[in-house]
Amino acid sequence: MSVLRGERTLLISRVGSSISLGLICITFSLLGAASSRAQSCAPNQQSSPADEHGHPEVPVSLGQLLSEAEQNNPQIRAAREGWDAAKQVPSQVSTLPDPQFLLEQVNVGSPRPFAGYTNSDFAYIGLGVSQDLPYPGKLKLRGEMAKRDANVSQQRYESVRRSVLRGVKTAYFELAYLSQTLGILESDGQLLDQMEKAADVRYRSGMGSQQDILEAQIEKTKLLREVTMHHLEVAKAQAQIKQFLARPQSSPDIETADLAETPLPYTFDELLAAANMQNPDISGMKQTVEKQKLQVDLAHKDFDPDFNIQYIWQRTDPAQFRAYYMLTIGVKVPIYRSRKQRPELAQTEAELAQSQSRVESEAQQVAFQVRTAFDTAEKTTELLKIYRDGVLPQSRAEFQSGLAAYQNNRQDFNPLLKSFLDVLQLDVEYWENLGERETALAQLEELTGLSLRDEGTQP
Repeated sequence: MSVLRGERTLLISRVGSSISLGLICITFSLLGAASSRAQSCAPNQQSSPADEHGHPEVPVSLGQLLSEAEQNNPQIRAAREGWDAAKQVPSQVSTLPDPQFLLEQVNVGSPRPFAGYTNSDFAYIGLGVSQDLPYPGKLKLRGEMAKRDANVSQQRYESVRRSVLRGVKTAYFELAYLSQTLGILESDGQLLDQMEKAADVRYRSGMGSQQDILEAQIEKTKLLREVTMHHLEVAKAQAQIKQFLARPQSSPDIETADLAETPLPYTFDELLAAANMQNPDISGMKQTVEKQKLQVDLAHKDFDPDFNIQYIWQRTDPAQFRAYYMLTIGVKVPIYRSRKQRPELAQTEAELAQSQSRVESEAQQVAFQVRTAFDTAEKTTELLKIYRDGVLPQSRAEFQSGLAAYQNNRQDFNPLLKSFLDVLQLDVEYWENLGERETALAQLEELTGLSLRDEGTQP
């Protein structure tokens, strides 16, 4: 989740070594009045922002957006329509070729139609029908191959659907993370407020340094730049999720719900088994293998002849001659086997072997992706527990202890600033890891077809 790491670098690494009253002012002027939120060992929860009329914006659930994307996304619609089109092919290719109807008319002594019909023994009118007949089994094989193509199109549609829904989830989690980092600045502004009061008391008593204020003025411009970059990332994420939803880019921005840790109730072996059974890319390639097997069977049948049957009724002068009835059977003999049928068979066998290798390669790739996403989810779960139960409360306790020491002239400003930056950084890292974990779960849902969260739609 590169944006998450980029945001943490922008918000933390450049903050610098001096924050005081000026930094507080620029923070609250850029972000608005901070809403009061309870401080605890776990990261703070963010209140819903208000719209331009002062009404609180209602967060949109992820399930609502997934349903909207599945209904409106043009990529999903195009893939579904391609599947619908492919389902119409089997009956076409498994049906006999259209018959050919014949009308014959032979004149003697004149080019005019029907001239000499009554005064010549050789003039006649004929009606007939001709039908091509492929060797038995060929049409059935072509129909079965077309069904496999339709199945491949179905799996391609499922793959596109899952990919789009994963994109919606990833953009949603990114937006939630970016929103949460603004909330961190708001909530940790309370810590800055305590620092500001302590610094003001020391400066007024003549024991503090004006250097902190001068350095803070430099940090104002830096923070303005970082907050601007932050909002740029928010704008990009908003544009991306609107694209997935097929919403106009001028439509109102989407307000996300707070990030929450989703449990993972499956083992790696269970996830891998589900991926092997339900992954659309693997399933699509398996259908291609089945089609190539039928193609090999059809190549064998191309060594057999095809037929043509023709029946004609001919009539001369009915007063003198009886009607003629003629049945003709034609055979298309494959005499160029060494140049046509045998190379065709070798081609289909090679394509079958290629398809089988692709299935194995795709299965290995999916297994790697499942392993990576599963490990990410597992390790971030451990990290989140460490943050909640260890480093976050410890860092806040250290800051409060340092603030008390600074207020009593037992500590300089720079160690206090460092402890505050530790609190800010650890807060951001917590939400970064939570965002990465939810993104990994979204990838597992895409790979396995399992639904790991109650979203009102399948993954």
